Amino acid sequence: MKLSDFDFELPERLIAVRPAKPRSSARLLVARGDQIADSTVADLGDVLRSGDVLVLNDTKVIPARLFGLRHRNGELGMTASKMDVTLLDPRADGTWGALVKPLRKIRDGEVIVFSDTLQAEVVGRADGQAALRFNIKGDDFDAALNAVGAMPLPPYIAAKRPADDADKTDYQTYWAKNAGAVAAPTASLHFDGDLLDQLAQIGVQFVHVTLHVGAGTFLPVKVDDVSDHKMHAEWGEVTAQAANLIAAAKAEGRRVIPVGTTALRLIESAARSGQIKPWEGETDIFITPGYTFKVADALMTNFHLPKSTLMMLVSALMGVDQIKAIYTHAIHNDYRFFSYGDGSILFPSKDTSDAAVG
Repeated sequence: MKLSDFDFELPERLIAVRPAKPRSSARLLVARGDQIADSTVADLGDVLRSGDVLVLNDTKVIPARLFGLRHRNGELGMTASKMDVTLLDPRADGTWGALVKPLRKIRDGEVIVFSDTLQAEVVGRADGQAALRFNIKGDDFDAALNAVGAMPLPPYIAAKRPADDADKTDYQTYWAKNAGAVAAPTASLHFDGDLLDQLAQIGVQFVHVTLHVGAGTFLPVKVDDVSDHKMHAEWGEVTAQAANLIAAAKAEGRRVIPVGTTALRLIESAARSGQIKPWEGETDIFITPGYTFKVADALMTNFHLPKSTLMMLVSALMGVDQIKAIYTHAIHNDYRFFSYGDGSILFPSKDTSDAAVG
């Protein structure tokens, strides 16, 4: 398929720069096959049923955006240059991969100072990234990062406003636990404690998995033939307990519904053999139309960027033509788009057991 098959025109005014308050007041588009209805996340209990399993990504976003100074003693004496750093991923050798701007103004061996307690040495540069080795580790590193770091907002929000203290709460899921992501699993941002309690009361079950979302989730697709695109890899884990709960639901004919494309990609990675199993490692699974879903029966997700890999994923689930109809409906009805935007819950045409909510 061609990249242009996943393009659409989005009015700038529909790009959300702040989330709905309260979280569950966000709008929810409900699609069952070719039926589309408008609801709200707060009414998700009217869409789900007892025995449904929601798969939740419990990754925790770190405040990965840092601003520091690089000092250099030269012909003009001691000079300082401002550095804008976004941490990307921790590496096995103890360093961090990072985007550093401007990369041309830093050399290997130089140090970027972020605060009195936090600094990092540049130990390598390649492919537009730098490798940074911080001066502290463990809990000390986490505390220093939380003190000076900002949330790494998606580019389409960061271009409109800087991150602030509100984002440290807004850009984190209610159940965030395992630190390591540099982007939020944004469909999950619609949930709060009250909504989870309501869903539990009607018999919805919850399973937690972990996929550390990387900055690569925002990378554009640069090839015209989408089959030539190489996905970025992200680390994830499906524990034995999670795999067993999901497998039991499938065996009993109950619906497994990942909340977010990250949770979907992870459980499908863990089921490449045909059945879900405990799994840990890096996944670069690329889901496009024609893919046969092994685990996911539906998907709760936000509205995605034109020509993105996530548009291809939802098109694989619902069909290209139906996704175009869904997005046309969303735009005509002023749904808010992207990370802080409204949500949708997508049931493929095979799931027609419930009437659409309206």
